[in-house]
Amino acid sequence: MTKTMKAAVLHKIKDRLVIEDVAIPEPGHGDILIKVKACGVCHSDLHALEGDWSPLPNLPLIPGHEVAGHVAAIGPGVQGFQIGDAVGVPWMYSSCGACEFCLAGMETICKSGEATGYSKPGGYAEYMVASAAFVGKLPADADFFELAPILCAGVTTYRGLKRTGARPGQWVAVLGIGGLGHIAVQYARAMGLRVAAVDVADDKLALAKSLGAEVLVNGAQEDAVAAIQSKIGGAHAAVVTAVASKAFEQAILMLRPAGTVAYIGLPGGKSDEIRTSIAAITNWELSIRGSNVGTRADLHEALDFAANGLVRAKIRTAPLSQINAIFDEMRQGKIVGRVVLDLSQGAT
Repeated sequence: MTKTMKAAVLHKIKDRLVIEDVAIPEPGHGDILIKVKACGVCHSDLHALEGDWSPLPNLPLIPGHEVAGHVAAIGPGVQGFQIGDAVGVPWMYSSCGACEFCLAGMETICKSGEATGYSKPGGYAEYMVASAAFVGKLPADADFFELAPILCAGVTTYRGLKRTGARPGQWVAVLGIGGLGHIAVQYARAMGLRVAAVDVADDKLALAKSLGAEVLVNGAQEDAVAAIQSKIGGAHAAVVTAVASKAFEQAILMLRPAGTVAYIGLPGGKSDEIRTSIAAITNWELSIRGSNVGTRADLHEALDFAANGLVRAKIRTAPLSQINAIFDEMRQGKIVGRVVLDLSQGAT
């Protein structure tokens, strides 16, 4: 008799998720089966549901790529894991390991890469299969609910900050203090950077201040670019975790000469085009860099920061049964911090 589990499934783009019974997957060669305890709800999941990106996700889809749980079964060819180990699964499900990008430590842009909760089934379920080689090990006594967002929001913002090349003591502007942004503030502080937080909501800016941001700018109340330039003389670096195209355009103008901006957030659809000044970029030798999730090395480094208490996600937990209501909140911009699904009690 086939054993089943509860999962939230997307059957058609733009539809709501359906909580249903599906077969518990079996791990293949190189895979492990994970009993999911916690799964963060990321804005990328909403992009998947809305069909904002090309190619579209594989349907039917079980979303979720901030997964923390325990090893429940081990497939053939897997070494270094035991039943009961605490593990985390990030967005990057796998890469080929042999292309020029993988060999250069840039596996995040492998053209054969697979994505958890997008091209492969994710963690909005009681169980999921993951490629053992791309799974992160968690401390046995870890708070799975707090660590789950680190597996995407954490590693993604950490890598983005690294790619700006900002050095301790320099200023970084963090645009968008949401699920990614509030974690970016903490990584920046842990890396010795000074933080200017930019958002359009006072409650999110208050959160940034409590996490160590020294300068707060409400873009709905003042000219954000002028404020950053006047208050700190321009930022040495900027990371954009917002999803509004305007933020990406503003970030470039917030830089001081020779500054670098890392684009992390993804507007999606046709709204992801920006206009900027080629002259300003050239004359002031500004740099724009994309930053796509993180490598396995980035994942382990990001987890170490969190495990040592230097980064802590602001979360609230919710059962799987509330997932559609959570996405409604996300669409309205009402979520402060991160919502993490509690799968320890199934869908209830």
